[in-house]
Amino acid sequence: MPDTYQIWTVIVGLAIGTYLIRFSFIGLIGDRELPEWVLRHLRYTAVAVLPGLIAPLVVWPAATGGQMDGPRMAAAVMAFVIGLWRKSVIGAVLGGMATLYLLQYLMR
Repeated sequence: MPDTYQIWTVIVGLAIGTYLIRFSFIGLIGDRELPEWVLRHLRYTAVAVLPGLIAPLVVWPAATGGQMDGPRMAAAVMAFVIGLWRKSVIGAVLGGMATLYLLQYLMR
């Protein structure tokens, strides 16, 4: 177990690091107009980050001990298909949830 001094050193170091990262965007360029190419690239940030956050939870869920699970994979595919078909995030989420809960109920 690390001592208290080491823990607080890490906490303070991380706080300073995250402050500097945020300040570089907000403090240094927050009042300036960004070039069009930067704004165009920033539009795709959520599209790039969201699958990276969701994919590990679908493929290696903690609920199954990290093992691949058929109902979760089917729910992810169903959510993807509904999202493409209906162009609706809410529809994709509800369709994926319904598929997951129905398949888990039927496989009990």
